Amino acid sequence: MTDLLKPPIRYSTGLEQPQPDEAETVEQMEQSFDTILETTSKDYGKAVRAVHAKAHGILKGELTIHDNLPPELAQGLFAMPGTHPVVMRFSTNPGDILDDAIGLPRGLAWKVMDVDGDRLPGAEGRTQDFVMVNAPAFAAPTPQKFAGNLKLLARTTDKAEWAKKALSYVLRGAEAALEAVGTESTLLKTMGGSKNVHPLGETYFSATPFRHGAFVAKYQVVPVSPGLTALTDTVIDTSGRPNAIREDMQTSANKVRGEWEVRVQLLRDTDAQPIEDAATPWPEDVSPFVTVATIRTDPQDSWSADKVAEVDENLRFSVWTGLAAHQPLGGVNRVRKPIYDHSVEYRRRFNGCPIHEPV
Repeated sequence: MTDLLKPPIRYSTGLEQPQPDEAETVEQMEQSFDTILETTSKDYGKAVRAVHAKAHGILKGELTIHDNLPPELAQGLFAMPGTHPVVMRFSTNPGDILDDAIGLPRGLAWKVMDVDGDRLPGAEGRTQDFVMVNAPAFAAPTPQKFAGNLKLLARTTDKAEWAKKALSYVLRGAEAALEAVGTESTLLKTMGGSKNVHPLGETYFSATPFRHGAFVAKYQVVPVSPGLTALTDTVIDTSGRPNAIREDMQTSANKVRGEWEVRVQLLRDTDAQPIEDAATPWPEDVSPFVTVATIRTDPQDSWSADKVAEVDENLRFSVWTGLAAHQPLGGVNRVRKPIYDHSVEYRRRFNGCPIHEPV
């Protein structure tokens, strides 16, 4: 099959097509972020993230970059074999901290330490961030649609949780019906129609494209160790347990040795693999995911007080923190930089505490 694949396409600035109204879209998104941040900081007495506010677990481990990778894969962070410390934060997507009975998409943000090389604009430190969701497509194709989704999140932040639970129950039924006939709805899942699956058994995707050194790629993190794959598709019982996901993850992480493969999907066909449409998955028959590295974690407490203070309270995760060799691409990624910076600045200002990259 590999012989039939088109060759990978080299990165060039012409792959992106910025729209003239993106600055205006960013202003709209910052207004939505302000609504979310002002509401939640008033509720909690501190500023939390405008999206993915609720963490369910934090793991520390190591990323091992494989040797003997072909040249098109041995790019950027993955150019040199070796091992790096890594921290992983598992979350769900809203900006308010909700009862786990509301079924929401899972997120995984992971930060690689001791990364050397030319940095992206404004990227401090020696780290490389990856921000992922448990779906191959982003919830919105364009910055404008992304802004619309954020506006909806802002309008529903801090609104009757009992209603969100009821809506989630209905939407999960609707989503299950769609999946039964071989389709699905990213919107339904985002609004509360996701299955309440165990985060440690999920496969995570960057969903949006990035430079992969001289090439372009999307990224994937796949659980492969038996302790993790046993949790795949496991639905968590949230009855009367507002923090059920965190509790079950803590139980599992204390005894499970985790191993995930990091995989790369190279750009090979710009028609089948659009740069500017983040809601369209790249077909794996056009370009399969290929393993380039492995993340490993030992059994540990995934919700210890020191991890919560260090990672959940004092770190940021952004697709724009890292190497220039992994520049985020496409409209959704372009607007993420100013709005993520806006959210971090609000947290810093409200909490009176600077947010720095690990030294």
